[in-house]
Amino acid sequence: MKYLPNVISVLRIAGSIGLLFCDVAGWLFWALYALCGISDMVDGWLARNLQAESKTGAVLDSLADIIFVACCAVRLLPVLEIPVWLCIWAGIIVTIKIITQISALVVCKRFCFPHTLANKLTGFLLFLTMPTIFWSMIPVSIVAALATFAAVQEGHFIRTKKVF
Repeated sequence: MKYLPNVISVLRIAGSIGLLFCDVAGWLFWALYALCGISDMVDGWLARNLQAESKTGAVLDSLADIIFVACCAVRLLPVLEIPVWLCIWAGIIVTIKIITQISALVVCKRFCFPHTLANKLTGFLLFLTMPTIFWSMIPVSIVAALATFAAVQEGHFIRTKKVF
């Protein structure tokens, strides 16, 4: 049972890759999207409740998150009309996260993915608001603001060695 959270993370990676082969307008894409998003919440909850938290599990969860977001971006960006300002903002967030990981390599001698409350809330809200991007940029803009804060906070925690 202690490996169940990691199995769920691996299944989320497989489901995320599966998104690449689904039609964005089809039910299968959104069913996989929902399963991947829900599994992200379930694996952490299970890890805590089964007392199965581990560094490997945390890295695997973060890797699954990155793959999920990347696969969604690959499928959704070509069909969305995203304003330039939002693309620039997303680029800034990605740049902050890359700089943060370079800092982690220098400070901690490894990649670090702190599972802060801001990061968890950003992921949850991004999961919920992504379907709304077809008709409104407002919810995604709010998530982008939170994501910016989370990225800066993550860098602060790494540079001050308050890594979880």
